[in-house]
Parts: sequence; C-alpha cells; structure tokens
Amino acid sequence: MSHRSSADRWLPLVRRAALGIAAAPFLMAIAMTLVDSYRRRGKRRSVSFPTAPPSTVPVGDGEVTTYTFGNDLYDAMLTAIDSAQRQVLLETYIWKSDEIGQRFKSAVEAAARRGVEVYLIYDAFANLVVSPRFKHFASSIHVLRYPVYAAGLRPFALSRYGRDHRKILVVDDAIGFVGGYNLGTDYATEWRDTHVRITGPAVWDLKRAFADFWNLNRRRRFRASERPLLLETASTWEPTIRFHRNVPRLWMFPIRTMYIEAIARASKNIWLTTAYFLPDPDFAEALTAAARRGVDVRLLIPRKSNHVVSDWISRGYFSQLLDAGVTVLRYRDAMVHAKTATIDGTWTTVGTANIDRLSLSGNYEINVEIIDPRLAGAMEDAFRVDESNCLELTRAEWEARDIYRRFTEFVLNPLRPLL
Repeated sequence: MSHRSSADRWLPLVRRAALGIAAAPFLMAIAMTLVDSYRRRGKRRSVSFPTAPPSTVPVGDGEVTTYTFGNDLYDAMLTAIDSAQRQVLLETYIWKSDEIGQRFKSAVEAAARRGVEVYLIYDAFANLVVSPRFKHFASSIHVLRYPVYAAGLRPFALSRYGRDHRKILVVDDAIGFVGGYNLGTDYATEWRDTHVRITGPAVWDLKRAFADFWNLNRRRRFRASERPLLLETASTWEPTIRFHRNVPRLWMFPIRTMYIEAIARASKNIWLTTAYFLPDPDFAEALTAAARRGVDVRLLIPRKSNHVVSDWISRGYFSQLLDAGVTVLRYRDAMVHAKTATIDGTWTTVGTANIDRLSLSGNYEINVEIIDPRLAGAMEDAFRVDESNCLELTRAEWEARDIYRRFTEFVLNPLRPLL
C-alpha cells in the first residue's frame, strides 16, 4: 500500500513536469513575439540600404528585368496595369490599405471601367487587419478571396491548410511579374526584396499558374461560384524558363526538389538569399555537403527579421553551417525579404518560397527557374550589393555567445519541424 501511495503521489508531478517541458517552447515563443510586438509598436524609423537600378537581360525569346527596390517595381507594375487592353490577373498574399495599396486598387478599378477583364486573388488570413471597405471591389471585377479556413467539413485534411503566399501579375499575355514583394507602402522603401518582370512565351506559364489556382479554388461554399478562367494554350515553350508551383491541395511540392537538385549539381558557388532560414535536415545537409566539397556557399539572411522566433530558431543551424564552411551573412538596417539563389553563374531562381517548412511543404508558392548566364550575372551583381550591407558571422563571434542565447536556442529547438 505504501509503495502504491508513493507512486500515486509522484505520478501527477511527473505529468506536470512533462507537460511543462512540452509547453516551454510554445510559451517562450509566445512571450518573445509579444515582447517584440510591444517594442515595435508605433515605432517608425528611417531605413537606408544600398540598392541597384532595375536590370534587364534578354532570355530566350523575351526579357527578364530584375527589381530589388520596391518603388521601382511598383512603378513598373502600375504602368503595366494602366496600359492593359484585355486582361489583368493580380494575385498577392498581403494587400495593405495604405497609399501603395490604394494605388493598385485604383489602377485595377480604372482598368475594369475601360473594359479590361480583371481577376484578383488575395489571402484572407494575411489581410485580416485590412479594412473590409478596402476589400470591396466593383462588381465587374472577379475576386477570389482565399478563405481563412479552407478545409470546410474536412478539418483533418492537412492539404487544405496551406496559405496562398504567391505574388503574381500578368497583363495581356505579354508581361508577367513574380517574386517576393507584397503590396504596401512599407515594402516600397523599407524592405529589401526581389521581383522579376518577364516577357515572351514564359508569360503563358505564369498565366497558367494563376488560372490553375483560380479554377481549383473558385468554388465558394454556400454561395455562387466565380466563373472558371479559361486559357488558350500557347503553342511554344520557353526552354530556359520554368515555373515551379507548390500546390498543397494536390500534395505537389516541387520547389524544394528544384533547390536540392540545383544545390547537388553546384561546383563553383551557391549564393542564396532568404527571409527565414528554417530548412529540413536534408536541405541543410545539401548545403553543407556542397560547402565541404569546395563550393563557395553563402547564405544571406536578415540580421533581424519581422519574426523574432524564426530568427532564434534559425540560429540553431549556424554551428552546422559554419563547421562545413558556409558563409553566413546578416543583412543590416532593413528587412531582407527576398527569396533568390544563383548557382555556378548559370542557374537562378526568384520567387515566393522561403527556405522553411511552411513554404517548401505547406503553402501555395511559385518560383521561376531560369538557366541563363546573363541573368545569373545580374543576380550575382545584386547579391554583391547586398553583401556590402551585411555583417559576416564569424566562428569566434558564434562561439562567444552568452549562456542566455544558448539556452533560448535550446528551448526553441523543438519548434523546428513546425515552421
């Protein structure tokens, strides 16, 4: 009896301890997020970082223009919308109701008034804080609001929980834009991101990516469906440009495969920029294996991003990277939100997918893969400009971090598989 009574006394304590250990990473993440949000509240600061003008190179039967500064990109996108004669397809993750957001809304409404067919897609969850009035469009505009909760009566269907993280603009089958920029005033001058403008046959593939998403998600429960978006398929292909689309509802995640295959083939250099670096073990091993075989691997990330928990969890990979010889570069004074890579002076990708599990195996994403030395050269030039605004993480600095930082990294480590 005494043995049984002792066990009965200890069992609740063991359960509470186990629950506390399991909950600790989540509680710390919540606390860190709240503290960081409080510190940022109401603060506006002057942001300055080096930029390069738009760079245009011929690729195949068209051209690719690289944009690394928001104002330059938005001017080009608005010009394209203003010149539209037949159709505008615009998809974005975040569409703020500020000055830039209003300019885009006014542009698409003006296009619709002059008879242009306008289709819009935006993610409802990402825009919860945006005024409902702003999200009301003229009846002549076709709007797909990707729902906050898309699983419907299938709550356990994990394939229905991915967010629409894509950013696409296609105008008149002639001009396409894709990349990391959302729509908002902050992104115009305060964030460092990358977008590309594409002309030529590849625009058809970008249009198809938009139409496939529209047609897959256009049916609305309990109300009338938006009409399908029909395409006239182009008869030509652009062999040097391919679009890779993550479609969680169909369990398609080719962007991760694209990256790992390209990294495995690298022999000279891998220069990769990402807003959040939270790779799975195989992705991290692909990068470190490349560095160990002598490839110049450089990883450029924000010194401080807009998600403090992601910053801390990403530090858990630094020892592995530094041990293998990877150069870790931390971007100063501004949020770098670009999702780009260039390899061996030939291969380039620009898109919407971060190097984290949410992007590579969770959300709707799109990246363009381009095989062209001239574009790769332009991307390397842009990387060097960014590198001039970075602090390199040295082995001595990393090993000298204090016990508080090591403890925080340790506690948050279990959250890796979730982000």
